[in-house]
Amino acid sequence: MSKQLSNETLIEIKHIKKYFPIKKGLLSRVVGQVKAVDDISLEIKKGETFGLVGESGCGKSTLGRVILRLQSATDGEVIYNGQNIHALGSSKLRDLRQDLQIIFQDPFGSLNPRFLVSDIIGEPLKVHTNMTPAQIDARVVELMELVGLDASRRNRYPHEFSGGQRQRVGIARSIALSPKFIVADEAVSALDVSVQSQVLNLLARLQKELGLTFLFIAHGLNVVRHISDRVGVMYLGKMAEVGPTEELYNKPLHPYTAALLSSIPRPNPALKRERIILKGDVPSPANPPSGCRFHPRCPMAQDRCKAEEPLLAEVLPGRQVACHFPLVEDGALARLAAKTLG
Repeated sequence: MSKQLSNETLIEIKHIKKYFPIKKGLLSRVVGQVKAVDDISLEIKKGETFGLVGESGCGKSTLGRVILRLQSATDGEVIYNGQNIHALGSSKLRDLRQDLQIIFQDPFGSLNPRFLVSDIIGEPLKVHTNMTPAQIDARVVELMELVGLDASRRNRYPHEFSGGQRQRVGIARSIALSPKFIVADEAVSALDVSVQSQVLNLLARLQKELGLTFLFIAHGLNVVRHISDRVGVMYLGKMAEVGPTEELYNKPLHPYTAALLSSIPRPNPALKRERIILKGDVPSPANPPSGCRFHPRCPMAQDRCKAEEPLLAEVLPGRQVACHFPLVEDGALARLAAKTLG
C-alpha cells in the first residue's frame, strides 16, 4: 500500500494477556492455563490497515476480540481516545461500540438466518440511534449500495445470497454506525479467490471514502500484503515481528517470518526464493517453551534462546523484532535457508 500514514495513534495495546483456564475433575479445578495471547504491545495508527498473520492457533483472532472487548483481557490495557476499554462500565462501553466494529470470518454463520437482510444491517441503527423505521430503511438502502449490493433485495433472507454477497452484508452491518476502527477477522478466508479480490478492493475503497482504520487478521500472506500498510507476525501468543509491509516481505528479520514467506508459491518459476523448512510441530500454548517460544523449531537457535525470552525491539527504523539474532546482515537469510536444507 502506498499511502501517507498518520502519526496519530488510534488504538494502543499495552501488555495484553488472555489466558484460558484448563479445568479437570468433578470440581472443575484449574490445573493450567492456555496462554492464547501473552504480553502483546503495539500501536495502530489512524487510517492504516494493520495486517496480523500467523499460523492457526497463534492467537490472532483472540487478540482481535480482546481489543474490542468481545472477550475480557486477563491483564493489560487497550487505549482508545484516552480510555482503557477494559476499564469501562457497561454504559460507556455500549456508547463506544459505535466506534469499534468487527467483520466476522464466516459469512454463513455470522448472519442470523431468521432475519431479513434489512433487519441484519439495520439492527445496529435500532440499538444505537433514535432513527425512525423509514430513516433506518433509507440508511439500509444507502449501505447496501455502498457495498455493491442490490438494495431491492433487502427483504430477502441470507440463504438467498452467495457467500461473497453475505460477506458484503456483514461489511454493510459493520459500517452502519460510521465506526472509526474495524477488526476484519479472516474476512475473506472463507471466500473463493476471485471473490476475495473483490472484497479486498471493497474494503480498500471504503477505507478511503470513510476514513476507516483496520486490523486485518488473516493467514493468507499474499492477501495481507495486498491490503496492509504494516504487518505484525504472531507466533504462539507472542508478537515475533512488526514492520512496514513491503520492507517486511522483502527482508524478513525473524526466522519465523522468513519461513512463512518462503512457503508462498511464486507464479514465475524464474524468481527463486530461499526455501526454509521448519522441523517439528508448534508447541502447545498450555505449555510453551522457555526462553524464545520459537527456539525448538529455529535453525538459528543458541543456548541464549532457550534461557532468555527476547523482547520486541526496534533493530532498524520502523522495524521491530523479538529475536536475539535477527536476520539483519546481508546473506543472513541464505545462511538460514542453508541450515534448514542441510
